[in-house]
Order: sequence, then structure tokens, then C-alpha cells
Amino acid sequence: MWRHLVGDVLRRERLAQERTLKDVADAARISMPYLSEVERGRKEASSEVLAAAAHALGLGLGDLLSRAQGELIRLTSRHGAVRGRGTAGSSYDGLCLAA
Repeated sequence: MWRHLVGDVLRRERLAQERTLKDVADAARISMPYLSEVERGRKEASSEVLAAAAHALGLGLGDLLSRAQGELIRLTSRHGAVRGRGTAGSSYDGLCLAA
């Protein structure tokens, strides 16, 4: 699921920076339990919350989503998923998010 990928990216970046959950949650002005749930993929965070968490880690929202998309591509190609299945002769390597 998308929320798991985004959460994994947030957690990896936080740990790479050797920062605590409390430190990042405080910087993002969101609760520590909520950030923990987002990192574990248990909550579907709003774009505002994701942007705040990303900013607290020194990333833009686009950076966070781009990294999550890269993980999605890596995982789907590793599991033999077919990419680029659109109309005949077309190649689509994008990402679609639905609310």
C-alpha cells in the first residue's frame, strides 16, 4: 500500500539522520503517536501532515513522494509486475493517486 511506502521513507530518513520520533514530531508540529502510526503505514496522512513531516526532515513533499514512487517501482519490478500497460504502443511510467 502507498501509505506503507511513504511511512517507510519517512522512517528511513529519520533514522538516517539519527533523530528521534519525538524530535521530528515536534519539528513537524504533529503528535508523536500520530507520526509513529504514519511511519508504520497505519494512518493515511493528509498532504499537509506529510509535507510537515518531510519539511521537518529537510525534504520537500515532492522529494518524499518521489522516493516513495521509486520504492513502488522497485518493488513492483522485483515482483514481476507488468509496467507500462496502457494502450497499444504506449508507455506509461507514472503514478496515479486516488482519494
